[in-house]
Amino acid sequence: MRASLLFLPLFVGSNLALDCQVIDGRLKQIDVSNGQVFGVNSEDSIFTRYGNNWVQLPGALKHVTVGPAGVWGVNKNNLIYKLVGGGWEQVQGQLKQIDAGGNQFVAGVNMLDNIYCLNRDPTVTTLGGAASIPWNLLPGALKYYSCGPYSCWGVNAADQIYVMKGVTPDACMGSKAWQQVPGALSMIEVSTNGRVYGVNSAGNVYRRDGVSIDNPAGTDWTDLAMCVKSKHVSYDLGVLWVISKEDNILACR
Repeated sequence: MRASLLFLPLFVGSNLALDCQVIDGRLKQIDVSNGQVFGVNSEDSIFTRYGNNWVQLPGALKHVTVGPAGVWGVNKNNLIYKLVGGGWEQVQGQLKQIDAGGNQFVAGVNMLDNIYCLNRDPTVTTLGGAASIPWNLLPGALKYYSCGPYSCWGVNAADQIYVMKGVTPDACMGSKAWQQVPGALSMIEVSTNGRVYGVNSAGNVYRRDGVSIDNPAGTDWTDLAMCVKSKHVSYDLGVLWVISKEDNILACR
């Protein structure tokens, strides 16, 4: 309740309607980057988009991510996989959510909301099956974590929003000092170009404005006034991909 009281005054009076197209299929989670689209459905089946069609990939994941660090995912047992040569190779560790949107590094959170990231060199060179992966443990606790080219954003169990500045490919932990950002979101995503979008517990979608390399925390939020209640978003190449609470897929501009 306290988070809602903090959230509502912030977003009132700033909204923007998008033009959305319904895409065939149903997904529970989606991730897009560099023109690639990946997603998973309620049965943990994995799909990627080629032209106007969905192509199913082998395997089963509950969360998939694509970005400069490649294509990664986690399954129902929180095991981590990387797409290598057209097949999934297991990577040491356990996460419940993973993000490949950093500058060739990956990050994510585990079942206890502990936050981890993997610097560029081990991210790029690992082909799976390694006995030991040098995951870095960040301070704090988050239920969802997403990185872009120069900052990472996350939300905790109370839907509070935090940003980590000073992130680089070889120092994915950044400054190790969290800055809380006003508002409340249940999930948040940073695009490959650094734009930030999120969804709150009521299913409303928001965009963070004023985000730049000089001001990673941005300035304010804009309500994107969706025609559906949403649960997941991802942005790439001018298109905001939205998953509704009913698992419908929308591409919005």
